[in-house]
Amino acid sequence: MVGGSRIRQIGWALVLGICFALLLALTFKVNAVKSDVRLAERQIVAAQRAKLLLETEFETRASQQQLSDWNAVEFGYAAPRADQYLESERQLAALGTPRGIDAPKPVRVALNRPAPEEENLFAEWLAETGEVPERPERRDLVAATGLAERLASPTVKMTAVAEVSQ
Repeated sequence: MVGGSRIRQIGWALVLGICFALLLALTFKVNAVKSDVRLAERQIVAAQRAKLLLETEFETRASQQQLSDWNAVEFGYAAPRADQYLESERQLAALGTPRGIDAPKPVRVALNRPAPEEENLFAEWLAETGEVPERPERRDLVAATGLAERLASPTVKMTAVAEVSQ
C-alpha cells in the first residue's frame, strides 16, 4: 500500500498542476476578453461623440440656411458686394450724413498746453511777497523749437484742453 499511496500522491499533484495550469489559462483568457470589452466600450464612446459632433454639424448647417433665409426676408441682410468696398478715407467721409439739429458740436482739436503760472494756487501770494522762483525747466520748454526737444525737456504741469468748433 505504500507504493499505491505514493502513486496516488503523484496523481493528485498532477491533477492539481493541471487545474492550476487551466486556472492560469482561464485567467489570461478572461483578461483578454475584458481588454476587448474595454476597447469596444472606448470605440462605442468615440462613435457616440462623433455622432453627436455630426448631429451638431448637421443642425448648425440647417440653422445656417434658416438664418440665411431670416436675414434675407426679415432683416434684409446680404453678403457685401465688390462695389460696396471703399478705396480711401475720403470715400468713407463722403458717405457721412450732415449733423442733426440737436447734435453736439464735434471736437476739432485736442491737445495739451503748459498750465499758466497764474493757475498756481500760491501764485498770487508769491507775487505779493515778491518771491516768485525762477523755473529753468519752463525756460527750456519755451526755448525748445521742435517736438523732440519739447518731449525731451523736464516734465512740466500740463492741462488738457479740447477746442470745440463754433
